[in-house]
Amino acid sequence: MKIKKMTTADVLPIRHQVLWPDKSPSFCEVKGDDSAIHYGVFNDNKLVCVASVFIYENEARLRKFATLPEYQGQGMGTKAIVHIINDLKRNNINYFWCDARTSAYSFYKKLGFNVDGGEFYKSGVSYFKMSISW
Repeated sequence: MKIKKMTTADVLPIRHQVLWPDKSPSFCEVKGDDSAIHYGVFNDNKLVCVASVFIYENEARLRKFATLPEYQGQGMGTKAIVHIINDLKRNNINYFWCDARTSAYSFYKKLGFNVDGGEFYKSGVSYFKMSISW
């Protein structure tokens, strides 16, 4: 497994396939993609997981984190988040948050994220804001 920084164009196909397959590919683009840090996780030279991190002063937001279904539950996402947190720490960023799909709640909880507020919905999908700081 290898993790490397990518371009927006590189991460969009997996974002679309995993997160919003019933929407147009452009629905998976977000404001600020051009200045975000995009990570890709490779397994045997195949891109299997993507994550985009948006930096705002001393905090960072995880957006559009997706792992191909056949690779979920194999530790790819966990390794990606740990890698990202280590990068953030090296850059003196001490607060990391995301809008976590309710279906991924336990994944983030295991990594030390806490819930900030109640459940909410975006495009018919339920979420919790979750964060971690150090």
